[in-house]
Amino acid sequence: MKKIVVIGGSAAGAKAASKARRLDEFADITIIQKSPELSMAACGYPYYIGGVFNDRRQLLCTPAGVIRDPTFFQKAKNIKALVETEVRAIDRNARQVHCRDLKNGTEQTIAYDRLVIATGAVAVKPPIPGINLAGITTLLTMADTDYLRAVRDAGEVKNAVIVGGGLIGVEVCEALQSSGIQVTLVEAMDQVLNFLDWDLAKLVENHMRSQGAQVLTGVGVSAFIGDNGRLTGVQLADGKTIDCGLAVLAVGVRPNSGLAREAGLSIGECGGITVNQYLQTSDPAIYAAGDCTEIPSRITRKPVFAPMGDLANLAGRVVGENIVVGNTVTFPGTAHTAICKVFQFTAGSTGLSEQAAEKSGLRNYTTVVNASPDKPGFMGARILISKLLVDEHQQILGYQCVGLGDVSRQIATAAMAVQAKLTLAETVHADLPYAPPFSPAIDHFITAGHIMENKLQGRMTGIRVREVWEKLQAGEKLFLLDGRNPDEYEEMHLGVGEHLIPLGTLRSRLDELPADKAAEIICFCKISLRGYEVECILRAHGYTNVKVMEGGIVAWPYPRKR
Repeated sequence: MKKIVVIGGSAAGAKAASKARRLDEFADITIIQKSPELSMAACGYPYYIGGVFNDRRQLLCTPAGVIRDPTFFQKAKNIKALVETEVRAIDRNARQVHCRDLKNGTEQTIAYDRLVIATGAVAVKPPIPGINLAGITTLLTMADTDYLRAVRDAGEVKNAVIVGGGLIGVEVCEALQSSGIQVTLVEAMDQVLNFLDWDLAKLVENHMRSQGAQVLTGVGVSAFIGDNGRLTGVQLADGKTIDCGLAVLAVGVRPNSGLAREAGLSIGECGGITVNQYLQTSDPAIYAAGDCTEIPSRITRKPVFAPMGDLANLAGRVVGENIVVGNTVTFPGTAHTAICKVFQFTAGSTGLSEQAAEKSGLRNYTTVVNASPDKPGFMGARILISKLLVDEHQQILGYQCVGLGDVSRQIATAAMAVQAKLTLAETVHADLPYAPPFSPAIDHFITAGHIMENKLQGRMTGIRVREVWEKLQAGEKLFLLDGRNPDEYEEMHLGVGEHLIPLGTLRSRLDELPADKAAEIICFCKISLRGYEVECILRAHGYTNVKVMEGGIVAWPYPRKR
């Protein structure tokens, strides 16, 4: 009878134990979990806090509605689950773990033939003065979740500050703001959601502000202010103070690898447990999975820390099989795929962003921004703004998408293209499902590929909205050509000195353009489809310095007149 011990009973640990049981009915399997709960749906915490659903048990239930507690694991899976029990040390020579019952203080030693470490991550708590005041919390555990839900339900806190603009920070911002609490999100970097590039992240920030949240970027927190041991405000690095009764620290997590480090296992440069392709640690009898590990990027092959729930489940499944039948299944790593709901917006990314490519040392790549609908107008189209990145071989390296429409489908499609190492030529002819309720005849993702083709073939010269803005701020004299109709212009326009020449009248109004055909002309419309058509016409008439503002007005994150 093989003895399997799993340290950690959340996503990776519970999945590893369950997979091992399915493959070996007679193994002796024990899960040791420090918290009272098992197999928590941690990604659902913000939605329980915000009242999207109100039954706490749904965070702990199977699809059939059964609570995944020790009784469930024992009866349904014949797995012993010790909750509120902490592993104090791993004795690799004796193949034993020493643990302590946190309820009564008793200690025991459990032997193993195979050990799985799935200790997850710990929240980063920077050494900011006042950080231990009552009213300051992280969001990592069920206890954190229960606290924030109680604050929300009590209705006594009127103002809250979220410190950090990553996935958790943005999701908690929505949960609290939608619950009637005025939220200010503070991010030290110059953007939220760093899996996006700046130009798309700013569109997300603008949407958050439109929903009533305050978003401050490029400023850190210098101190938490309190009275009688309780939080009353947050002082920013620029000297300003925000009054609040609640602060949520969402500045990130780090691998909970201390136990493995103390046991002498190899720890990588990201701070996570080092594992091989079978998720085996430097000790052949010990495997590790989930947020306590570091795994390879499927694009750069460099080790990365990727604390994502789906990856933890996938990795746990691989470990569960390998500890029973031997090293037969490999784990390829991460494609850096992420998505989140931001009020009515969705923001997602897969592969490398432009900033991630730069950090990885990649230089020979090309990007385009695409603004186009997620379905036909007569089916209630919503505009999506996306960014496609290809390398010098025209292989798809990354893709980002934000907007009110079906972002999830776009990211899922792109994720498979990235992981399959598809080229642009293969992607633009992808046979994707089409019907008007679901997509245009040419899907948004494929449209991005078509724009990239035009750009690489020299048929379109793109310019980013940020470049246009910087030119304007520098006082450059630009000829900005809006190719829409007057009624569209009155409904929405930049108000930066652009010239309105509708596409249908352009050929008869060429005399209104600069006499110098080498002068820079920047064309656009709402999404810059007509901007591209304007460029085609002007090039045919001898204009040599025509550019299309990629994404058009909807991709413009700066103030506009209307």
